[in-house]
Amino acid sequence: MKNVLPALVLVALTGTLSLPVSAAADIYRYVDEQGVLHFTNTPTSSRYTFYRKETSRPSTISELIHRYASRYRIEEALVRAVCKVESDFDPHAVSARGAQGLMQLVPETARELQVHNPLDPEENIRGGSCYLRQMLDQFDGNLELALAAYNAGPNAVRSHGGIPPYPETINYVDRVKQYLDYYRRNQDPLL
Repeated sequence: MKNVLPALVLVALTGTLSLPVSAAADIYRYVDEQGVLHFTNTPTSSRYTFYRKETSRPSTISELIHRYASRYRIEEALVRAVCKVESDFDPHAVSARGAQGLMQLVPETARELQVHNPLDPEENIRGGSCYLRQMLDQFDGNLELALAAYNAGPNAVRSHGGIPPYPETINYVDRVKQYLDYYRRNQDPLL
């Protein structure tokens, strides 16, 4: 315990936990073998575990989309298009299958992405953007396959060798691409 107190004092003195709004992020921590606490917003090993959310929150969905699209190297227009098709920008949307929030995360995926409250816009956009990045990476940047995987799951895409022949998934991919084109040309001022 005596090593923890100096670490906390050091954090307080250096302001390590007070990030500017534009750099707000989740905070992760671990305690090393000597009992010293380490904090970061960019964990570099599996020793770090989620500690808490940054307290300063953007006030609009547009700001959240900008933050997490940038963090996960995804075009903002794509995140907007997925939100539009998934929930029509309703942060409280819940599907018949139990998917929740703006980007409609199913409970299992939300848990895997450490989204504790899928109806919280920030957590949902963070988790949905992260999952979208994972799908883009799994399918070598192929947008259609990544969107199909976001909708039907990556195993369905792999087992069918492409977009699964599900009308819902085919329609989903087409709709997201249409909105992607729209949002590339237009910003939605209502967000």
